[in-house]
Amino acid sequence: MMAVSRSDLLAWLNELLQLNYTKIEQCGTGGAYCQILDSIYGDLPMARVKMNAKHEYEFVANFKVMQNVFKAKKIDKPIPIEKLVKCKMQDNLEFLQWMKRFWDSNYGGQGYDAVGRRRGAPAEPPATIAPLSTGARSASAVLGVGRSGGKTPISGHRAGSTQPNEAMQALQTQLREMSTHMEGLEKERDFYFAKLRDIEILVQQQSETLESQGKEDDNLKEIQKILYSTEDGFEVPENAAVDEEETF
Repeated sequence: MMAVSRSDLLAWLNELLQLNYTKIEQCGTGGAYCQILDSIYGDLPMARVKMNAKHEYEFVANFKVMQNVFKAKKIDKPIPIEKLVKCKMQDNLEFLQWMKRFWDSNYGGQGYDAVGRRRGAPAEPPATIAPLSTGARSASAVLGVGRSGGKTPISGHRAGSTQPNEAMQALQTQLREMSTHMEGLEKERDFYFAKLRDIEILVQQQSETLESQGKEDDNLKEIQKILYSTEDGFEVPENAAVDEEETF
């Protein structure tokens, strides 16, 4: 089957989901992929999907919702979450092309109220996420590391002096080390967040099952209490808009 072009994919996506995406890589937030599935099955828990996600841990949470649907519907397709959440064009183009083929094969032609299903939640096109190394280069510029346009370095020393060069190299090395360390911390954060998210979903599903049977489990309540507890400096702001059914 011939691959669909980027422009055709975006036109189809925006028409189906009533979005205004301008780039394929904006699908890396996971929200649009989730709603494509919802247009097919109509039972995806859209209250747990952040269509206006701005941070990578929110992207991961969206893909976890999608992953659970894949398991429930027995869809035999690995989701390359680590690649997709980086919002790179090629990775998301390949996955969106697969999603389009899957939609063509499984969509029943029923009407779909995309805005209603996401409860009118804002779905502005997300900004493309800049890779961490870009931040390191920006920091180099702020600190005056390196030269710009052939001008004299910020230190004011002559270009022939070895001392400022050594200082610049030391700063660049330090920046690279800090960037590597930060990237490791972000991966560790996302790893543990994903585990907590899976636990939360399992607990919530079990609680809903027991509630429908007129039962309750004190252990599950204690687990939820721990999951939703806050500490000084980590409280949800009072003026923040939070969906009643949305967690994390």
